[in-house]
Amino acid sequence: MNCSIVIRAYNEEKHIGRLLEGIRQQTVKDVEIILVDSGSTDRTALVAESFGARIVSIPSAEFTFGRSLNFGVQAATREFVVIASAHVYPVYPDWIESLLNPFEDEQVALTYGKQRGYDGSQYSEHQIFHQWYPDESKLNQETVFCNNANAAIRKNLGDKNPYDETLTGLEDLAWGKWAKEQGYKISYVAEAEIVHIHNETP
Repeated sequence: MNCSIVIRAYNEEKHIGRLLEGIRQQTVKDVEIILVDSGSTDRTALVAESFGARIVSIPSAEFTFGRSLNFGVQAATREFVVIASAHVYPVYPDWIESLLNPFEDEQVALTYGKQRGYDGSQYSEHQIFHQWYPDESKLNQETVFCNNANAAIRKNLGDKNPYDETLTGLEDLAWGKWAKEQGYKISYVAEAEIVHIHNETP
């Protein structure tokens, strides 16, 4: 399977290289990397370009999570669009492969993978990751829960139903709700694991 990888970023010079190096080491080699940059003032775009990424810019004043994703999906040219935050990195070299495998079922619209914290994560965040991202996959989950830090969608469905640009968050759940209402499936893939570097307070 081939895919586009859309990475949303703002001043992620410190972390994005680890994600891009992880992508380079994946079993799926035929990938198109698109960085949606919302006005970074550091070297984020230069680091991404050094890994062959195409840069799509969005003014920071126009940023919403949904709008930045829509810019990325519109720029994508592949059948599947993997969505990743700039401050995550894959645990295994078959991360992308595992995330894409459920799409062999044509009723699957969206997949999302496991997330876990890193050594510097708050205890509370480790607990939340453990609760939301169990060790067992569920290829046709009942709920609309998903998370765009580590997910994939069908490009044609992203074109058909763009992300809600008016929301300040949870644009991923709104899209998942739409997909379920259309009769599509959402797959949780525990094997598609990433580390999420994100300092939350309790």
